[in-house]
Amino acid sequence: MSDSVTIRTRKFIRNPLLGRRQFVIDVLHPGSAGVSKDDLREKLAGLYKSEKDAVSVFGLKAHFGGGKTTGFGLIYDSPEALKKFEPKYRQIRYGVASKVEGPGRQQRRQKKNRGKKIFGTGKREAKRAAKKAAE
Repeated sequence: MSDSVTIRTRKFIRNPLLGRRQFVIDVLHPGSAGVSKDDLREKLAGLYKSEKDAVSVFGLKAHFGGGKTTGFGLIYDSPEALKKFEPKYRQIRYGVASKVEGPGRQQRRQKKNRGKKIFGTGKREAKRAAKKAAE
């Protein structure tokens, strides 16, 4: 991250129930493109004496004309608190959690619609047959 980048925090609140500090973040970066979230997380971790894995930055919006970006930041007391309260998709983004792969949307819908055509105890038999085919 360049030296010309300035980070300011405002509306700083301590949230003890969720074990975090939350704030609005203003990033001033005149004459350059937006700053990456990863760089911001590193810089905030250093500023507030925390681990990078306990910092979350999201909702960044660049202002018209460039030079200023505003977003939201959270600094958790520990990486465990981040894992407990942060949404899964953000944990995956930060590399803290891994994505669980399942059947695709179309496959789930096709299975649901096939199930609609079978009535009563036939559903049980169809499930067994599908399980055998999968093995």
